[in-house]
Amino acid sequence: MASKPIREYDAKLLVAHWLPKAPAPIADYPAVSADFKYPKPRVAQFNWSEEDTTDKYLASPSWVDPTGTKLVAKPDVLIKRRGKAGLLAINKTWDGPEGAKAWIKQRAGKPVKVEHTTGVLTTFIIEPFVPHPSNTEYYICINSGREGDAIIFTHEGGVDVGDVDAKAVRLQIPLAALAVPGSFPSRDTIKSTLLAAVPAASKDALTDFILRLYAVYVHLHFTYLEINPLVCLENGDIHFLDMAAKLDQTADSICGPMWAVARDLALYEESLTGAPAAKKAGSIQADRGPPMVFPAPFGRQLTTEEAYIQKLDASTGASLKLTVLNPHGRIWTMVAGGGASVVYSDAIAAHGFAGELANYGEYSGAPTEGQTYEYARTVIDLITRGTPHPEGKILIIGGGIANFTNVAATFKGIIRALKEFKGGLVHHNVKIYVRRGGPNYQEGLRAMRLLGESLGVPIKVYGPDTHITDIVPIALGIDLSKKAAPVPISIPSSGATTPAAAAIDVHDPSDPAVGTIHPSGERTQLADHIVHFEQGTSHGTRPWFRPFDDVTRSFVYGLQPRAIQGMLDFDYSCGRKTPSVAAMIYPFGGHHIQKFYWGTKETLLPVYTSIEEAVGKHPDVDVVVNFASSRSVYSSTLEIFKFSAQLRSVALIAEGVPERHARDLLYRAKELGVLVIGPATVGGIKPGCFRIGNSGGMMDNITASKLYRPGSVGYVSKSGGMSNELNNILSLVTNGTYEGIAIGGDRYPGSTFIDHLLRYEADPNCKMLVLLGEVGGVEEYRVIEAVKSGKIRKPIVAWAIGTCAKMFATEVQFGHAGSMADSEMETADAKNKAMRAAGFIVPETFEELPQALKDTYQGLVSQGVILEKAEADPPVIPMDYKWAQELGLIRKPAAFISTISDERGQELLYAGMRISDVFKEDIGLGGVVSLLWFKRRLQPWATKFIEMVLMLTADHGPAVSGAMNTIVATRAGKDLISSLASGLLTIGSRFGGALDEAASMFSEARDTGLTPREFVDNARKANKLISGIGHKIKSVNNPDLRVELVKEYVRNNFPSHSLLDYALAVEKVTTQKKDTLILNVDGCIAVCFVDLLRDSGAFTREEADEYIKIGTLNGLFVLGRSIGFIGHHLDQKRLRSPLYRHPADDIFINMAEVSTPRVLGRMA
Repeated sequence: MASKPIREYDAKLLVAHWLPKAPAPIADYPAVSADFKYPKPRVAQFNWSEEDTTDKYLASPSWVDPTGTKLVAKPDVLIKRRGKAGLLAINKTWDGPEGAKAWIKQRAGKPVKVEHTTGVLTTFIIEPFVPHPSNTEYYICINSGREGDAIIFTHEGGVDVGDVDAKAVRLQIPLAALAVPGSFPSRDTIKSTLLAAVPAASKDALTDFILRLYAVYVHLHFTYLEINPLVCLENGDIHFLDMAAKLDQTADSICGPMWAVARDLALYEESLTGAPAAKKAGSIQADRGPPMVFPAPFGRQLTTEEAYIQKLDASTGASLKLTVLNPHGRIWTMVAGGGASVVYSDAIAAHGFAGELANYGEYSGAPTEGQTYEYARTVIDLITRGTPHPEGKILIIGGGIANFTNVAATFKGIIRALKEFKGGLVHHNVKIYVRRGGPNYQEGLRAMRLLGESLGVPIKVYGPDTHITDIVPIALGIDLSKKAAPVPISIPSSGATTPAAAAIDVHDPSDPAVGTIHPSGERTQLADHIVHFEQGTSHGTRPWFRPFDDVTRSFVYGLQPRAIQGMLDFDYSCGRKTPSVAAMIYPFGGHHIQKFYWGTKETLLPVYTSIEEAVGKHPDVDVVVNFASSRSVYSSTLEIFKFSAQLRSVALIAEGVPERHARDLLYRAKELGVLVIGPATVGGIKPGCFRIGNSGGMMDNITASKLYRPGSVGYVSKSGGMSNELNNILSLVTNGTYEGIAIGGDRYPGSTFIDHLLRYEADPNCKMLVLLGEVGGVEEYRVIEAVKSGKIRKPIVAWAIGTCAKMFATEVQFGHAGSMADSEMETADAKNKAMRAAGFIVPETFEELPQALKDTYQGLVSQGVILEKAEADPPVIPMDYKWAQELGLIRKPAAFISTISDERGQELLYAGMRISDVFKEDIGLGGVVSLLWFKRRLQPWATKFIEMVLMLTADHGPAVSGAMNTIVATRAGKDLISSLASGLLTIGSRFGGALDEAASMFSEARDTGLTPREFVDNARKANKLISGIGHKIKSVNNPDLRVELVKEYVRNNFPSHSLLDYALAVEKVTTQKKDTLILNVDGCIAVCFVDLLRDSGAFTREEADEYIKIGTLNGLFVLGRSIGFIGHHLDQKRLRSPLYRHPADDIFINMAEVSTPRVLGRMA
């Protein structure tokens, strides 16, 4: 939901802080008088939880004299008319038995009934009592509509304001007033329009306040702001006593910091005292001040589960909604799609089970398996709580036909949750009914059916051949025998030849080997795998009612290869001569080319960095499909509008576009004559001609719904998911869709129902109209007026979803931002009644919509208006390899095999161990090495030894060859990676690589039964040095302390150290010859590591020997020494050492023996 109410406390802080600071909404905005006094309200808030209402929250603010300051106290829980409900304390001191503190304490945490709603009072505010005459009380309200904002004012404000609509005056601020200089109302206009009945002494102060208030309203993206009473005293002082406000939540990315700073209590205290406030210790926030909080409606305190799903929703690009209506209800839903979720609730309510409906919710926007699992787990946990219902419970897992969501993948998350709650589902006798369509739905339904067999829980599954809500009466046990079930029309298997690609003729009969050389210098040949298309030219003006046809060309703004491939596959299936996408626009990357499939071949699409360049290169393009995010779609669309002479249609896909931005775009589009579809839309489809983005779903749904050729029915809907349902229904009961548009679920779509229905009315090829509206907004009434006035004469079948809203005891925000009724006429029931009265064909329920469509269509056929044609075989489109692999239709051997780690899923795994457990169990670096190198957990003594080796081998001074190479490379200006690689490349048999060889030599000697002396003698006879024996400096009398440390640790911790003992025996033999022939650190580490591998119990003998052979020991040296090499690199960089040049006197150069003859060459 975009427009959300905020607490009065927050609203007053926002207005007070920004009233003097908000910038003018337009350059020539009327100025404020120099002597205008900005109000500085004092307000304090007190919050409780429903469980804790102790006095600790009741500390008086610094500006209150507990016995002297007169106060007003009231609850701040989004309720109006508090005075009439007895929830207003006036002229109270803070202390005392009758004081504000006692008054609040008496009511805090208590349930209270206001009109028809009961809720708990958890938040209160106090503010100074302002004595004033009643004739100084005024009423002002600013609200937003599609055409602009309205300022509503009356000079008779206060608790008895009465019927505002009847007595107030209005000043409309059209969208043009903020876009066209000189259009904003002047001060005199404000006075004459709004303040005619106000005393002359107060007019200037009120005019100043209204101007500044509207600037704040625009700057902070308010959608509603009401003050009653607004007090203006004779001295010009302004006081806003009661305030109600709504903000556009989708504007958080723009206004979040501004909302936060106004609510920074440190700044607030500064404004009251004039002295800087003391800084408080605490967590660091993203902005100065706390983030805005949007409370639940009065009487609808968020449950723990609702709050969790709300948090989950805020952290993902998908949509996840949950409202618990009746925790004891027996009918639960888990529905995919905003529109579909409302339709299911409607169906349940229409059958008389609204009181049994336990929840409303939806998941959509391709949530991941993990997100779906968390959502499903939360719902199923609620289902399986409490005492089992005598009749059991019902879970409806429904949804429309998905556009791009892999149904089987999302079902995996639901299946995980169902398995987890197997016992509870059986205990509560839960019956599950599943209906879904879309990509890979067959596999998803199969998995669900098999799950039922294994769980022992009844699970019945239905596909898109079943009407979307037909499972509701089935689940409720309602007799449908009197209703004729829709009979799906079978799609014959394709035997037709796939349409040939309409490429240019590159065959040159005179020289087929050479091919055709184009003016650009490019050569193409007949056998090329890449298909090339002629550069198009402007194709003239289409009829206004037909923005899309079979030669429409478009730009796609944003890197959306999946959507583009879907558009090209659709083009190919329709037999188009050229692809509908001419190029992509991506400002954040350089110019390049991307490949896409055109049937079985490929074609190339350019990627430009600017719209200007793309327009200049492609004069035939007149449509833009804008996939820019909600944060950048406004600026990118304004850029597109600069080329409105060519670009005549724009589709805005992004959800969450701030309403003020959306309204500005629709105003500018109207002025330029540009058709805008969206925002928050999947787009639309013109069968046989053009497809916007992902509209129509995957190619199997395109084929099943016969969208590859035009039908006779034009429809317009808000919901993208329900558009697919309409495509499906129309293909079953009529000859199919002529054109279908999803205008988007936001409150202010760029084009509305009437815009498209008037196009369909004017198009002679469209014979029948369908309108799928919903609760909220008044756009359906514009269509009603068009029908009444005769502008629309073609038969129109209509339905407004959301009829269940009236049956809910509390306010429920449905899946779309615009699906909330602000008045009786905006309810779905009122719309359906009005459309029926105007002559629309309106069924009694949504379930009867297919029959109404069928009857209307058959009537047009019988009248000869529609001439049915023989159905052609659908075309064949090759399936993408990746999608076929995902569906399990093909297999291929993996190019790589990895068995040590897995980053897929929610958490990184090291050899099967979760990364969180790595830290939780504190296995250390040695433990990580044991997992990634040996694929198993080693004992703590073993992992500690690994860490010990890494520390011992980390460095051995700057003089060794590896460190020297690293230093020289660093001083030559190389980066860290290059310098490190230079040092590592020196590691081998002469430097650092003795560990593997030492381990091998000592192991082989002992394994073959050689005594230490025989081992030494054999090595001497073979004229071979023993790796791991000998040191240049250290000796028996000057031992290497590193070796001593290793020996001590191994003897104290290893269960066995037989090879170490053998090596020390060899050392006794070698040192008899020379005292420096000791067991050095490489040899000591090597033999000890062999003891670890062989005697730890974690490895078989064969595994231990294999690890020695494949270089594990050298790996320890490389890993450890890299620490030192990096240290030397950083040291040289820190010292800013110059390029190294070795001194010449340290190099012996001998040229005397160079006798290579000189070779003389001859010139020819």
